[in-house]
Amino acid sequence: MNYRFECYRSLMATKEKPMINRFDASLSVRLGLCLFSLLIFACSGEPQNASPEPNLIWSELPDLPEAVGGPIAGISNGALVVAGGANFTASMFEGGTKVYHEEIYVLEEGAEQWQKGFRLQEPLAYAATVDTDAGIVCIGGHNEQEVSSKVIRITWNPVSKSIEMDTLPNLPSPLTFGAAVLMRNTIYVAGGQSSLDAKAAMMNFWSLDLSSKTPSWQELGPWPGPARVLPGLAAQNSGEKMEIYLFSGAEIIQADSGKVPRRCLTDGYRYNPGEHDSLLRWQRISSLDKPVVAAPVISFGPSHILVFSGTDCELDDQFWTLKDDNPGIPPAIRSYHTITDTWIKIGEMPGGKGVVTSKALPWQKGVVIVSGEDRPAHRTPNVRHVRIESNIPAFGYLNYSVVGAYFLLLTFMGFYLAGREKTTDDFFLGGKRIPWWAAGLSIFGTQLSALTFMALPAKVYSTDWTYYVGAVGIVLITPLVISYFLPFFRRLNITTAYEYLELRFNLLIRLVGSFNFILLQIGRMAIVLYLPAMALSLVTGINMYVSILAMGILSTLYTVLGGIEAVIWTDVIQVIVLLGGAIISLVFVFSQIDMDTADLVGSAWDQRKFHMITWSSDYTTTAVWVVLFGNMVTSLVSYTTDQSVIQRYLTTPTEKQAAKALWTNALITPIAGLIFYALGTSLFLFYQSHPQLLKPELQTDAILPLFIVQQLPVGISGLVIAALFAAAMSTLDSGMNSISATVTTDFRRWFNDAHGDQVHLKLARWITVAAGLIATVSALLLATFSIQSVWDMIFILSGLVTGGLGGIFILGIFSQKANGHGALVGLISGAFVIVLVQQFTQIHFFLYTAIGLVVCVVVGYLASLFITPSRLVDLRGLTIYTMVEKTREKKHV
Repeated sequence: MNYRFECYRSLMATKEKPMINRFDASLSVRLGLCLFSLLIFACSGEPQNASPEPNLIWSELPDLPEAVGGPIAGISNGALVVAGGANFTASMFEGGTKVYHEEIYVLEEGAEQWQKGFRLQEPLAYAATVDTDAGIVCIGGHNEQEVSSKVIRITWNPVSKSIEMDTLPNLPSPLTFGAAVLMRNTIYVAGGQSSLDAKAAMMNFWSLDLSSKTPSWQELGPWPGPARVLPGLAAQNSGEKMEIYLFSGAEIIQADSGKVPRRCLTDGYRYNPGEHDSLLRWQRISSLDKPVVAAPVISFGPSHILVFSGTDCELDDQFWTLKDDNPGIPPAIRSYHTITDTWIKIGEMPGGKGVVTSKALPWQKGVVIVSGEDRPAHRTPNVRHVRIESNIPAFGYLNYSVVGAYFLLLTFMGFYLAGREKTTDDFFLGGKRIPWWAAGLSIFGTQLSALTFMALPAKVYSTDWTYYVGAVGIVLITPLVISYFLPFFRRLNITTAYEYLELRFNLLIRLVGSFNFILLQIGRMAIVLYLPAMALSLVTGINMYVSILAMGILSTLYTVLGGIEAVIWTDVIQVIVLLGGAIISLVFVFSQIDMDTADLVGSAWDQRKFHMITWSSDYTTTAVWVVLFGNMVTSLVSYTTDQSVIQRYLTTPTEKQAAKALWTNALITPIAGLIFYALGTSLFLFYQSHPQLLKPELQTDAILPLFIVQQLPVGISGLVIAALFAAAMSTLDSGMNSISATVTTDFRRWFNDAHGDQVHLKLARWITVAAGLIATVSALLLATFSIQSVWDMIFILSGLVTGGLGGIFILGIFSQKANGHGALVGLISGAFVIVLVQQFTQIHFFLYTAIGLVVCVVVGYLASLFITPSRLVDLRGLTIYTMVEKTREKKHV
């Protein structure tokens, strides 16, 4: 079949129809399918693979004034601080003696020399250190006299150019050659030895909560492996992941004369402090190919740990034979990926020599490695800085052309429908001529944003299928929405859901609901524009600002021109492109994994990647009831209070068709979930087999775009990236039109109704432009300045009343005694309780909406019994007990 001809014929057929004729509902489907057919059969290029190894860009910082091993090093108030350490007066093999230092050196960012003149209270080396907001915490260590149990904090004061020191509680016992990390506000310490002539390493794992008013060291259960000194220790603090990784190090053993008394280790372990079962907190991880004793270690990006060199102990037996001719520390740099549990080599230290007993610290947009030992008994003064940049393949002209063609298609849709919007009823409700299946697809597209398109596979890639249970919740609540909520929205002939709140309660409740929706939608649209654009810019090279502007301007254009009809029909196209892109990605992931289906499924099963149900009564975890019940309530609130969703099932000709639309969305959601979850698991297996293709600096949510540009053929990758844009624009256009409907309808009392419907229609278009402009500018501000916390606050404040808003609708529909004053008290009480729950409990966030809803219903009902309403409300047609078939005629606004 000639696919180019078929697509051309479909487009030409639309031009033969006058604009005022009934819209051909199949056009969206045919356009979407033609786009896929054309590209799948015409684009068979090879993927544009770049070099898998990252670029390590090394530079030299000013040498440390004194070359030392085992220094205390960290970052304090933006400055690099190095203190203490040890070295030899001459070659150890020629009679040199080991000396310990107390000097402190400071290098501020951009400075060309170290600041001197500061000292520790006593010489000290080989202490464990962590950086905190309050300063560098130095834990234990030793000098020529003793091993210390002291814990001191060193802070650089950039104003007075001075060093400040204070103390923290002493360790449970003396410690040196140990390791420490900071996770949230807690310090963890592992390994080491308690005396200079220790016959065995320590089996210790301690913690100190810095946020406690009276902090004290706690002894925790140690790892299930050998005791060790000089282990590698790193913490992952990204998102929900809070884990500690311990690996390598050396076990102290009895050795013959002339041999180093240690056995070097390659094993590794992961510690999860959030695991309730203490026996399961420590889990074994993949072993290294060689030991990396005393290596500088740093957590890098959301899921990588970098290990710079480290001794492999292969020349330990020749220590006294080689002496100063020892070739030095092996230079290999390794990377451990915490999600796929894989180790790889990513490069080498400059000059072919590694270092040990040093520190790797995050500084100046890279990693700085301070001094240390470059061969046994020899120190280097070098301070090296490295930036890590990944090689990303160019997006290419064909891919840009595909994305551009997609944008033109959406613009065409807006112009095609521009002549049909004659009234506000057309602009907001499509004249109630939208078929049920299109409305259902539009509901699905509205709820599934670009964040979901990227984040859902990424979540499964990094964890398992636990959240899939939540998709079933939508199916379970749909009968409730259809039976008890849909009739009110349809039979009252309203444009926004919040009109019902004024009819049932009062104007204030209506405006509170409407304002909360507008605030949440603006914040959501900005985030939906910004985050995908940021992720795409990292993996495709598409300019982030261009992406934001393109999505914002085009979505605004076709929404202004075509109103809700343009929104819904472009949503239909975008859902086809979106699901098609996911399916194409899934097929290509399977094709790139060197396993048959049985082995692939078996491998995922063995690694618990299909884990879905956690049987537990614990409300702080993702127990099955928490996930299911929490998602059911959240979906119920969304489908009964969110104007961007409700507006869809007000656009169908009949209530029966609106119910079909809801069922369409309900049935597609779990099916689409299977696709996205399977895609996430497949991505895990692919990158576990090819860990060298991972990019350490990329956020986990960018894993799908990364695979798209790395592995999909040119043209096809452009199509799937277009699917990501589709998901973002589907959310954006829905938000703009629903905000316009809400402002024009719910705040109409501030406008002059005497101007008539045409003035309101013009106003609706300008409000759509304003909403698109605000969202686009907000996204650009997010991309330019670090103001994410502002939007976090918007979501938090709005989220406080979201559950309560659902409670108000339940009060209105299911109670005849509830009144406006009581409902407002319930709403405020729900928000207040949610604040307390967030601040003072460990309840899982899935339950927040349910808690807010229950509190609002209970408190609102009780308050209504004691508070006299300001006006009597005619409840005919406003509760389930007084429902009538048709209550009033629609008044256009």
